[in-house]
Amino acid sequence: MKQVKHWQDPLNALLGAWLALSPWVLGYQDQMAPMANGIAIGLALIAASLGAIFVPRAWEEWTEGALGLWMVVSPWALGFSMHMDAMRNAVASGIVILVLALWVLATDKDYSAWMRHGAAH
Repeated sequence: MKQVKHWQDPLNALLGAWLALSPWVLGYQDQMAPMANGIAIGLALIAASLGAIFVPRAWEEWTEGALGLWMVVSPWALGFSMHMDAMRNAVASGIVILVLALWVLATDKDYSAWMRHGAAH
């Protein structure tokens, strides 16, 4: 069995599943914008996380980070900040996703070389 390179990637995959299911768990499935956002970003996060698990590349971590950042700003960008459960879920999940992705980028010597030596050639 293949060793998982980063423990954060399976956790991000679980967070993706949470995002996709959370509209029903938290009861805002009748709100189109947060529901569609959660499902779309959740599925994209699952795909990026699975890619990072099976074929680890820095771009997958950057993608996860971008998805997390989007979740943080999405309640205001999509106009559902007044739906407190959906807004709190998006912001909290987004922060955790973003932190996990940045953690991998900062701690993996293969990915963080650009921070110490500039752009990779």
